[in-house]
Amino acid sequence: MGMISYDSYLKQIFLGNILLIVCCAFYLAWWMLAFRPENAVKGMRSGWLLIPAAVSGILSVVVILRGMGVENRSRELFSDSIVLWGGIAVYFLLTAVTLFFFKRPVTTELILIVGWVMLTLAEINALYAYQSFTWGIAAVFIAVTGIAAVISLICYVRYYHLDSRAGFYDGMVPLLMAALVMLGLTVVMAVRR
Repeated sequence: MGMISYDSYLKQIFLGNILLIVCCAFYLAWWMLAFRPENAVKGMRSGWLLIPAAVSGILSVVVILRGMGVENRSRELFSDSIVLWGGIAVYFLLTAVTLFFFKRPVTTELILIVGWVMLTLAEINALYAYQSFTWGIAAVFIAVTGIAAVISLICYVRYYHLDSRAGFYDGMVPLLMAALVMLGLTVVMAVRR
């Protein structure tokens, strides 16, 4: 890959992906124990499982961003500033649309969904820049991320309009989407080494 070795950057992105999968697993475990319609585990709503979820989630973002830290990229799909400012604009647009048109209370899940999409798109861009991903692989993951985002947003909007059983399953879908996309990215990174 020329004079610059991207190996350490790729390792950081790889580790960050694993940490984000761990985050989703803890968040999902908390959700499944605290919010199941029948026989929810007493004391689980206190959210102690959210502590390792939050720690691994924050660490994953830091590690992935460090892995994307090369400034002189030989190629890019798009500018990282487009991801940043576009993501911020999309968040405020979705906040207004979901609140005023769908009467959905704004919760942290919306910022988590949008933030995850922003992070994933920036990661795909970096993996393409480091020549770890071809244009085709990057395009597939961008499409998969978009589909996962739309499904997650549909679940987000519908959640408060569902009964407890349907809401229980609906609430798991965005976590599963994020974990599966990150797992896919991680597997492809491992295979292409």
